[in-house]
Amino acid sequence: MNGSEVTKLSSGLRVATRSMPHVNSLSVGIWVMAGARDETDSETGIAHMLEHMAFKGTKNRSARDIATEVENVGGYMNAHTSREETAYYLRLLPEYLDMGIDILSDILTEPTMPEDEIERERGVIIQEIGQSQDTPDDVVFDMFADAAYGGHGLGRPILGSVESVGRFGRGDLRGFMDRYYGAGQMLAVAAGAVEHDSFVKRIEDRLGGLAPASLTQRAAPAWQGGRRVEQRDLEQSHIVVGLPSFGARDPRRYAMMVLSTLFGGGMSSRLFQEVREKRGLCYSIFSFASMYGDSGHFGIYAGTSADQVNEMLSVTAAELADLAGGVGADELARAKAQLRASLVMARESVAGSGEALARHVTLFGAPIDDADVLDGIETIDAQMVSAVAAEMVQTRAPVVAAIGPQGDVMENARLADLLAGAA
Repeated sequence: MNGSEVTKLSSGLRVATRSMPHVNSLSVGIWVMAGARDETDSETGIAHMLEHMAFKGTKNRSARDIATEVENVGGYMNAHTSREETAYYLRLLPEYLDMGIDILSDILTEPTMPEDEIERERGVIIQEIGQSQDTPDDVVFDMFADAAYGGHGLGRPILGSVESVGRFGRGDLRGFMDRYYGAGQMLAVAAGAVEHDSFVKRIEDRLGGLAPASLTQRAAPAWQGGRRVEQRDLEQSHIVVGLPSFGARDPRRYAMMVLSTLFGGGMSSRLFQEVREKRGLCYSIFSFASMYGDSGHFGIYAGTSADQVNEMLSVTAAELADLAGGVGADELARAKAQLRASLVMARESVAGSGEALARHVTLFGAPIDDADVLDGIETIDAQMVSAVAAEMVQTRAPVVAAIGPQGDVMENARLADLLAGAA
């Protein structure tokens, strides 16, 4: 990435910056290479709960102190948990960088996790789970993950369950933290009005003595090609179908990005035009590519009426099978233009630049220059896109997840036939 540098401290902690001289703010954060996939069977949801608990007080600050200290200077603080990472970050004016580093260091090295706060936050997360369960277009993605990866960590809900969250105690949270919240598993990132050497010194002063984590190796997932269908009294049926693909380090990643964009990434995409505009089979439909460090999948979501589910799946499968047979020059150029514009626009944001820098360093060990990413997109041709689509449809292992009032949802084997181009 332009203006990006990475330094590795003697402890193993990596420090990365992207200097953006034209901006007057910055984003600063700590990325921990541990997420939902790193939980054991009995820990489902613990990475997410630990993320919540980080803001609930330290030896030096109460939960209220943390919130008011950031907002007193006009800053913004947040965190997220994904399948493979947990991130804690702030957006600040540059004169408050030291304060931001101190708060992030404090919450990650000195959390007190008082029992009353654990109980309170347990209730908050259980409410969050309940809200998610009441949102079928959220539920169906968890069903899809379960059908795709089974008991593997990639198949578990990030939020966990009411049962699992209900039994976590301080010892459980500390145990997960001790395993993963160590120097070699963490990355300090700043983007915006920041100078690299100065940031490195600040991080080394505050976190240079961080101990290593007792890391356990990640287990590779196995694609299950499963099926999860739940009947529920809803106005619409929510469907996610998908196929196995490859991880983010695969050289075909740019071809996958182009494929997903032209197939279901916008109003001009094949899915939107053929399924919604031409046939009126749904209101919402899109495709997505999820690429993890060692694996990935390509999927399609749609919300449609119960009596149109199978017609929608038939049309969608036919379109993907057709794409495997060839890609038009116009749609290819349009998808590449969308990706290029999206990247350039995202890099104008300090938060977007920080997140991209963190992803590059954690996946590839170093920043990737924006020009190299743009070149990678530009080199993709129609044959590359078709080859990725053809390889996926020939796996004949689709996952089907559906929730809604539908009775019969197309069987996996029939969907596999349609994807492979069989009549």
